[in-house]
Amino acid sequence: MARAETNISNQIRAAASKLGQRLFRNSRGMFWTMDKQRKTRAGLEAPGASDLIGWTQIEITPEMVGKTVAVFTAVEVKTARGRVSDDQQHFIDVVQGAGGIAGVARSGEDAGQIKDDAARRLGLPAQ
Repeated sequence: MARAETNISNQIRAAASKLGQRLFRNSRGMFWTMDKQRKTRAGLEAPGASDLIGWTQIEITPEMVGKTVAVFTAVEVKTARGRVSDDQQHFIDVVQGAGGIAGVARSGEDAGQIKDDAARRLGLPAQ
């Protein structure tokens, strides 16, 4: 991830944390083990898997049993001019289609917008 995207990613994770989200860097690729004897894969292997993955804590209202659940969350980090690839958009669409929270963020404020959009889409109360 380029330095600009790394800075945006850090801003998004800080903003998301305040919204009840826990997002982690999804470093993808092949890496040598520490003993340099073999390669290993890391990260989600799905084509277009988002840069940040984790969960969003959702409080279920008393009408919904009064429990809190974690909803899978994926955030694709882009600079202001960065483009979302077809694979990345497909991954976002699949996560949303399965009831998860996913979107593209270019700033920390976008993390809140992704969560608000998901709440409206899923018919959840504003959190």
